[in-house]
Amino acid sequence: MTTSQERIIPTDLRNEMSQSYLEYAMSVIVGRALPDARDGLKPVHRRILYAMHELGLAPDRPFRKCARVVGEVLGKYHPHGDTAVYDALVRMAQDFSMRSPLINGHGNFGSIDNDPPAAMRYTECRLQALTTESMLRDIDSETVDFADNFDGSQQEPLVLPARIPQLLLNGSSGIAVGMATNIPPHNLGELIDGTIALIHNPEITNKELRQYIPGPDFPTGAQILGVSGIKDAYNTGRGSITMRGVANIETIQHRGRPDKEAIIITELPYQTNKAALIEKIAELVNDKRIDGISDIRDESDRDGMRIVIELKRDAYPRVVLNNLYKQTPVQSNFGANMLALVNGEPKLLQIKEFLEIFLDFRIDVITRRTRYELRKAEERDHLLQGLLIALASLDEIIRIIRSSADSATARQELIDSFGLSEAQSDAILQMQLRRLTALEAEKIQQEHEYLQAQIADLKDILARRERILEIIETELNDIKNKFATPRRTQIEHSEGEIDETDLIANEKAIILLTKQGYIKRMPVNTFEAQNRATRGKAGTKMKDNDMVEHFLTCCDHDKVLFFSERGVVYCLNAYQIPMSSRTAQGSAIVQLLPIPHDEKITSIVPVSEFSDDEYLVMLTQDGYIKKTALSVFNNIRANGLIAISLEEGDQLRWVRRATAEDSIIIGSSNGIAIHFKTDDSQLRPLGRNTRGVKSMKLAKNDRIISMDIIPSQLTALMSDQEEEEADQDDVDLENQEEETEIADQVGQMVLILTTGGLGKRVPVNKFRLQKRAGKGIKAIKFRNPDDRLAALRVVNEDDEFIIVTSRGIIIRQVAKAISCQSRAAGGVRVQRLDPDDAIVAVALVPPSGEDQESAEEQE
Repeated sequence: MTTSQERIIPTDLRNEMSQSYLEYAMSVIVGRALPDARDGLKPVHRRILYAMHELGLAPDRPFRKCARVVGEVLGKYHPHGDTAVYDALVRMAQDFSMRSPLINGHGNFGSIDNDPPAAMRYTECRLQALTTESMLRDIDSETVDFADNFDGSQQEPLVLPARIPQLLLNGSSGIAVGMATNIPPHNLGELIDGTIALIHNPEITNKELRQYIPGPDFPTGAQILGVSGIKDAYNTGRGSITMRGVANIETIQHRGRPDKEAIIITELPYQTNKAALIEKIAELVNDKRIDGISDIRDESDRDGMRIVIELKRDAYPRVVLNNLYKQTPVQSNFGANMLALVNGEPKLLQIKEFLEIFLDFRIDVITRRTRYELRKAEERDHLLQGLLIALASLDEIIRIIRSSADSATARQELIDSFGLSEAQSDAILQMQLRRLTALEAEKIQQEHEYLQAQIADLKDILARRERILEIIETELNDIKNKFATPRRTQIEHSEGEIDETDLIANEKAIILLTKQGYIKRMPVNTFEAQNRATRGKAGTKMKDNDMVEHFLTCCDHDKVLFFSERGVVYCLNAYQIPMSSRTAQGSAIVQLLPIPHDEKITSIVPVSEFSDDEYLVMLTQDGYIKKTALSVFNNIRANGLIAISLEEGDQLRWVRRATAEDSIIIGSSNGIAIHFKTDDSQLRPLGRNTRGVKSMKLAKNDRIISMDIIPSQLTALMSDQEEEEADQDDVDLENQEEETEIADQVGQMVLILTTGGLGKRVPVNKFRLQKRAGKGIKAIKFRNPDDRLAALRVVNEDDEFIIVTSRGIIIRQVAKAISCQSRAAGGVRVQRLDPDDAIVAVALVPPSGEDQESAEEQE
């Protein structure tokens, strides 16, 4: 026998304290204070709901005493104090604490004045319909794991098979050891819409989710001021959300006395104690910290809240109200801290992560439920197959049973004679005589056929993820149709927090950048469309030896990407570029972007949306080309981002947006053009830090001068043409009818302009598709030996485009005003130029909103 001294184990006190405290802390974090991200419940709430489910307290059953429920929870699942259990039960029944209460309470369950609930022996409860439909349904179908309770005598669920994101619906608050959680409640219908949007688009962003879930929806209504706190909470998991009660200024009439102005408060911020608020206001009035209040009273009743604050005659109601906002809980902050348990560990979650965790959990629940139903169906069908065998050989079955000494012998004889299983043999022996009738036999056959179809359907669900997602969406929509309610909390923009784009009209604009680095933005309607061969008018005032180098048209809400010669991309909102008049010089671009003084911008691209289906096609001075996903450039640092890797001496010159189905047409100064596809076989996607591949073989003294994208529809049309038709030599079009016929067949043209002011449109199908890195074909025949290709753009007949010359002259024209000619033609006069002037840039005018809607309707 060991002595007391031998039983003593020397232990380092520091290690023992550290280990013991850590175990205690984790016990509090996991077992008490933090909710599970899957069903949104803490253990005490989960145990209460499961105990009520076990007691049969369904919405259509009579109420039962809360003491009965508390005793059930304490005795079976939650070995803590009865006060903790009853307080949790009461909170789940309070409509001012839960956005969608999970328990239906009967009796005094407290009030917004912080009145305590009646004792548990007086109050009664049962489950809400929402709880049984969305939290406890399918719990008996092996959808979740169970574990032993505290003494091993019972089994309790580790999580409930929630059909809705309950954690966001009703929120949660709790203080653990070294951490806390405070999640605001939300609107059920909005949460379901956001979850369905995530199902349809797994790549949806937090910003896009806010279109479906604009913010919290508190059970007490009130207002949320500003969206910055919501953005922070949804994007980072932490944010301060400003709440403000609803107050109106009214005139109160008194008999025999003059009328008075009064502030009427009808809604309070979430978790604000009404009685304490009234006491606080009275205290501030007595301390003369708020002036102008003559009386305050609570006129709230069963129809709603009404706090009346009467004002003195000489008081300014708006000033008094602002003081109430500043000094009382009429305006308060909700400190969102979106912390929850994920795989048993606390984690700070963004709004999308909440929904992703719930969706993954829901997929697992549907999968487990389907497997359970499949197993049950197969077991039942197995027995039916045995009964059908028995009905087919009924006389032999009866003979075997009558000749057997006992049931065990009969069972074994049936197994040996007909190859049945033990379960099938038992089912035959237990079959009642009435099931031998023809009608009963037909029912067995019908049930067998039904189960066969059900088994096939269940196997299909397990084999296809999209079927599971369809089931989840259907169940969510059913719950939304039954239980969704309108939003109670209104989200108001506070001063200084209105999005800048909400204050700026999304007008079409011209952005112009000169060689010496001056940039300006002008409305497109500054330049009306003019006839062909006019001189145009000055578009900007420039210094000596300066000239327009880059030019584009966009909308004011677009992002504008600036690509420098060394392959770095910068970003500005279009409206951040100062608006200027035609005769103004503009602003130095170095004042808007952190560009070194010795670096030049070589390409500008407007982007309205960073789609995953689009690419940026980049072409360098030496002819290297590559495409990179547009989404890569969604978040560009203030000091820029590397877009392409360049060889020494090379420069990035052209950047265009394209899809994988489009094609590229590149033009050289000598009037040569090459046309090839942008698909992965010709141009596979590359990352930012890559150089690209060769685009075109150039003759001596030739250089690349322009690049544009041909839409996928025209690329497909070109691919379908016969090779010999594409290779045939062009001839001049004889008359306008033939020009129109070709334009109608192709739909779009290639607009070709020379530095000398000549131009033409050529049908796209005259530029056959080639392999990348080829020599190309002739695009124009120059009339003047000194003339060179200035621009090559793909246009529609009704497109408007703007031409800019080196001296800053701008002209706006319609594409159909330029005649349609062959590749071998020399073009017509598009703009009259001074001897020392030349065309340097061409940009298409973006369609207006009405034009875009009309185009979509035609498609």
